Amino acid sequence: MAEETTRGSVERKRVVIIGAGFAGIHAAFHLAKLPLDISLIDRRNHHTFQPLLYQVALAMLSPADIAQPIRSMLSDYPNIEVLMDEVVAFHVDEQRVELKTGAQLEYDYLIVATGSTHSYFGHDEWAKLAPGLKTIEDATEIRRRVLLAFELAERKMQETGKHPQLNFVIIGGGPTGVELAGAISDIAKLYMMKNFRHIDPSRAQVLILEGSPHILGMYPEDLQAKAGQQLNALGVTLRTNAHVSDVQPGYVMVGDERIDAVVTLWAAGVQASPLGKLLGFETDRRGSVFVDEHLNPPGHPEIFICGDLAHVEQDGKQIPGVAQPAMQMGTYAAKRIARLVASELGSDGTGKNQPFRYFDKGDMATIGRKAAVAKIEWPFKGHWSGFPAWMTWLVVHIFFLIGFRNRLSVFRQWAWTYLTFKDSARLITGSQELPGWDNGEEQATPVAAGQLDLNSPKT
Repeated sequence: MAEETTRGSVERKRVVIIGAGFAGIHAAFHLAKLPLDISLIDRRNHHTFQPLLYQVALAMLSPADIAQPIRSMLSDYPNIEVLMDEVVAFHVDEQRVELKTGAQLEYDYLIVATGSTHSYFGHDEWAKLAPGLKTIEDATEIRRRVLLAFELAERKMQETGKHPQLNFVIIGGGPTGVELAGAISDIAKLYMMKNFRHIDPSRAQVLILEGSPHILGMYPEDLQAKAGQQLNALGVTLRTNAHVSDVQPGYVMVGDERIDAVVTLWAAGVQASPLGKLLGFETDRRGSVFVDEHLNPPGHPEIFICGDLAHVEQDGKQIPGVAQPAMQMGTYAAKRIARLVASELGSDGTGKNQPFRYFDKGDMATIGRKAAVAKIEWPFKGHWSGFPAWMTWLVVHIFFLIGFRNRLSVFRQWAWTYLTFKDSARLITGSQELPGWDNGEEQATPVAAGQLDLNSPKT
């Protein structure tokens, strides 16, 4: 007993953080200056600012503009070790985690914040045909496909005098789908104006297929309407109540209707990281772990589940799995651990039982150049759209980028692109093939009665 008391009062507590996303990084920063030994584990060596991934996907920014090596971010804190590894098992009763390399890490406190991935609703075979957008790898693959479509059309036009209609189909009308659609329209109509000799990129067609009655379902109705108007002004076609029944190389099926697509992108659903179920606690249908008001799974106050992986109810609604709550959860978990450790060591642990409370500052979605919608909750309430919302979005995202170099680089690149209609990140790497490239050439199926025919050739 005396040995245990000595250990509790003298030995430094060990905190293991799984995942270097918004929650994990914020937790690490808040714990870094405390007398704790911290291990941060992630499968990748970099932290990604996910809200700007679509700008990498559409060649407005380079990957290095929105990503930063984890080690360099935490290099000033000698009590933090960074391991590029993957968790394969949790032994919660013994308080240790097992890594893919075979290493075993014991912990006094554990923070699990491994985020989410794409959900294809039981059709995982669609993933190769319709990539989603969660990682730098996803972004560069989308960039490859979108830019390659124009290159292949130029080559086909030069060789044969015709090419398949450049139809870009985005499945899902949430913030990611809307942002991708607006950005594709922008690069086709603005940034590629003088780049090609045989095709007219501005004739490319962009279509959003949304299964529910409205795009941006979590936004107020007035902002949904404003977003629709701004997308229409960009030439983006919207189809709501459109349930995709199949995805094939070169086309998408909505019921019995075939819609040709030179590129298909997925923005329709997400599911929590598989580690949620690996923990062994109860999860919701997305795989998020049910946690209490302290972000703990039942019976385990030493474990904190944060970000997309946590199912947290507040005021009768589930807190959304986006960046803002993840940051706040990571900060809360770190502060609670600090208070619990202080209490164990006989210091002031005041506030250790304070529950987590999400402070909603608002939501923003950019739609295109000088176009966005914003629901502002703090420091005042308001609904903005158009240029004011776009400027707010720009300032907020630069502010939250981690690292001065990243902020400066992004601001410089945005300013250059805005003033010159040119971008420097339009690189194609990897394969020069697209799934079903020629499949849509002879097809002609109207999108809907009275709407634009996305399949009729325009060049």
